[in-house]
Amino acid sequence: MTETRSVVIERDIAHPPAKLWRALTQPHLIAEWLMQNDFAPQVGHRFNLRGEWGGVLDCEVLTLEPETTLAYSWDFKHEDPAFDLRSVVTFTLTPTAAGTHLRVEQAGFRPDQKQAFGGAMAGWKAFLDKLEPVLGALNG
Repeated sequence: MTETRSVVIERDIAHPPAKLWRALTQPHLIAEWLMQNDFAPQVGHRFNLRGEWGGVLDCEVLTLEPETTLAYSWDFKHEDPAFDLRSVVTFTLTPTAAGTHLRVEQAGFRPDQKQAFGGAMAGWKAFLDKLEPVLGALNG
């Protein structure tokens, strides 16, 4: 078995888990901070994330524990198989006195996928920067 690496980004969010959960699981909100999608909050649901760069990610909901954990596969097929990425993204929400501690982990980068690993590290930081204003605009 090949050893893999994970990108982990953690943030303290000044909103309750219920509000953050909505932004992670409602397709129109996901589109505002992550990518266009056909997500549905059901284990086993297969969906696509469509990036602004034209790429399509094939995904499947693996874990769904409301307001606690969401995990889905995050697979990208490239014309050059050396650049194929098979990974799992897991969002973990922990209530805090000030809101929610959010942990995002994307696991499954092969050692030779340094560019993809670096891109994911920068990408998740940018996605989460876009998530904050989406949460601020939500009622409740």
